[in-house]
Amino acid sequence: MLPWRRLLGPLAALMLAGAALTPTAAQAATAPSSGWNDYTCKPSAAHPRPVVLVHGTLGNSVDNWLAFAPYLVHRGYCVFSLDYGQLPGVPFFHGLGPIEKSAGQLDAFVDEVLAATGAAKADLVGHSQGGMMPRWYLKFLGGADKVNALVGLAPDNHGTTLLGLTRLLPYFPGAEDLISAATPGLADQIAGSAFLTRLNEGGDTVPGVTYTVISTRYDQVVTPYRSQFLDGPGVRNVVVQDLCPLDLSEHVAIGLTDRIAYHEAVNALDPAHAEPTTCASVLG
Repeated sequence: MLPWRRLLGPLAALMLAGAALTPTAAQAATAPSSGWNDYTCKPSAAHPRPVVLVHGTLGNSVDNWLAFAPYLVHRGYCVFSLDYGQLPGVPFFHGLGPIEKSAGQLDAFVDEVLAATGAAKADLVGHSQGGMMPRWYLKFLGGADKVNALVGLAPDNHGTTLLGLTRLLPYFPGAEDLISAATPGLADQIAGSAFLTRLNEGGDTVPGVTYTVISTRYDQVVTPYRSQFLDGPGVRNVVVQDLCPLDLSEHVAIGLTDRIAYHEAVNALDPAHAEPTTCASVLG
């Protein structure tokens, strides 16, 4: 086997957003989305906007949100999640298709949610690719007129070096072309990609949307972790260890289990009633 082919195994396995999910893949087909994706749900005066959850790479609409969706439902939100970026013949593990096309799927899904709930705007919360991909929707597909806030849990807003591994790709002829052809959603997330260059040129944000980035210093997938941060009006960048030094969450855990991150995400969704996030927030 050629050396670069050995590199592709760990690269694809670790790459970006939502890999190595804790629940089994089979649960995507069988686990009930109890309390969320309820199209009869009507937003309340306290929480007037539905929340759309956007999974990460290799995730799906159920597995990525088995903890956070019920957390939001329990607090009175109407919650919805979508699958996007599917590849033919690849069940359960999504977010691998071209990100521009995935943003179009998000566009259609938000329209569906707004029509069902009667709300004028939605809020978006995404993990990893799911925190970055919506920015294409906001910037190029008219999403800014339909979205109030975007909250990213470890989003790869400026791509990733994957602890420097992606810098080795030019030394392995054909590796980049193979990744682009087989899993374009991965190639789009490599720092310096054409997709990310276009996404970020002219500024990180668009008017009318508030942005919150929630990161962890222990992120081993979207690296360096500060590349997740956004710059511009209406932006707040947060590191969970600044809220709770005992939080050891890495890239996957911050989306799947981290109640410190969840508490801060709810603060971003409802800033008028925000409460300080501390280590004690895990009990909330």
